[in-house]
Amino acid sequence: MNDITTASIVFGILAGSTLLGIRLRAILPPPHLSAEAKDSIRVAMGSVATMTALVLGLLIASTKGAYDTERSEVTQMAAKVDYLDHALTNYGSETKETRVLLRSTVEAALARIWSKESSKHEHLEPSAAWAEALPNSIQALSPQNDAQRAFKFQAMQLTSEIGQMRWLLYQQTDSAISLPLLVIVVSWLAIIFVSLGLFAPSNPTVVIALMLAVFAVAGAIFLILDLDGPFSGLIKISSAPMRNTLQHLGPP
Repeated sequence: MNDITTASIVFGILAGSTLLGIRLRAILPPPHLSAEAKDSIRVAMGSVATMTALVLGLLIASTKGAYDTERSEVTQMAAKVDYLDHALTNYGSETKETRVLLRSTVEAALARIWSKESSKHEHLEPSAAWAEALPNSIQALSPQNDAQRAFKFQAMQLTSEIGQMRWLLYQQTDSAISLPLLVIVVSWLAIIFVSLGLFAPSNPTVVIALMLAVFAVAGAIFLILDLDGPFSGLIKISSAPMRNTLQHLGPP
């Protein structure tokens, strides 16, 4: 189930809750809608609304923080790949095949990570090139002087760091949003909107305002879910840093 579908379901649940509250207003006896009853329900719903706002705020902050972290990791990885290519270039012409392998590995990663067809776990799974082919190609170099030995050491270190970051991105694909937590939050929201519909005047202006509020809350749920999948959906991490790096890699 994608994020838009989930948010649409939440919108339907909350809109239905609002209409249920309006319907209850029409059938409940007058004592249930007295000023004293309204005040009591308002106090109770205020507590629920406060808890819901806190949880929604924490969820948005948490998913936004994770999104920013992974975006930073992509930028760092792009910078390390660029620097790795410079280290191989400084080593000498013997690294031509290794640089070709590096370029093809980056091209494959771009096509895989930002693919629209692959699933969330498939498109982030690192290829064997990062952990095997590329390190082995660099390890096979035979430096002839201190400068080449220094550049080989830098290249091996950078390759190891890039490989670790690729696996870190893969391990972070699991959702940080718990389904029971999401169900509980939506349940709280449904209770709130039932109470809003219960005491709201049943005229078109109020109904439209309540539906706009439902849409805004469903939008917040969508934002949380979409940020939780930073390489898919509408709000996803840009491939620009890796594509910019690819332009600097050579030989083509």
